[in-house]
Amino acid sequence: MALFLLGRRGFKRAMTAIRPSSVASGKKPVNGVDLYYEQTGRGKHAVLLLPGALGSTKTDFGPQLKSLAKERFTVVGWDPRGYGQSRPPDRDFPPDFFERDAKDAVDLMKTLGFGKFSLLGWSDGGITALVAAARNPDLINKMVVWGANAFVSQQDLKLYNEVRDVSKWSARMRQPMEEVYGVQVFAKLWEAWVDGIAQFVHRPEGSICMELLPLISCPTLIIHGEKDPMVPILHPEYLLKHIKGSRLHLMPEGKHNLHLRHADEFNTLVEDFLEE
Repeated sequence: MALFLLGRRGFKRAMTAIRPSSVASGKKPVNGVDLYYEQTGRGKHAVLLLPGALGSTKTDFGPQLKSLAKERFTVVGWDPRGYGQSRPPDRDFPPDFFERDAKDAVDLMKTLGFGKFSLLGWSDGGITALVAAARNPDLINKMVVWGANAFVSQQDLKLYNEVRDVSKWSARMRQPMEEVYGVQVFAKLWEAWVDGIAQFVHRPEGSICMELLPLISCPTLIIHGEKDPMVPILHPEYLLKHIKGSRLHLMPEGKHNLHLRHADEFNTLVEDFLEE
């Protein structure tokens, strides 16, 4: 549900010499683990980037760390526990893993000294952002989510199971994550993610966080790529209906990784929304 749709070309574009010299990076102890983060910019408006499944700051948000207006925003990227450079620990997927990620994300920002901030969440990171915004209404300024879903349908489950076995992927599709995790660890971790996301289908209505959406009070922009092969339009439409005052922006040529493939358009859209 994240980088495996990116492929080598998009991955290399996201990774190639995009982090300016002004980026600070390191690890902070949060909730019993050491979380890796990168921070750039000097603006008063703090923004946290939340990556997709198995994703990390380096793989998922290169164009945003490079190009979001540094005089207006302070941008923080992070690797959720068990992903990227926030290892150890090994990643696991208990029933509350989105709640755990949301708490980690918020507590990391508190540790870094931010009293209020906005969220940019992609795919799984979008789900984490939804949970964080619902649980911390006084801390979240604004939120942008794309490629996110509040429930898992049977249609979604079928799609996840179709991509469970990474040995059936093309080498081009496997390479980005194999470069991060290694061949064997990536295959094992991806299967664990499929099992982790599949468990929600057994909940009432397949809910991941449906019951939390009415608790979200911050201005919310939902972006959807109309060519997204992973997230049908019914998911952003559901978010739009159940998040009070939210708005939906459609990108006709956008796929799941629209913030990488159409980075300039995406960044401008986000900057305009955050500054309204």
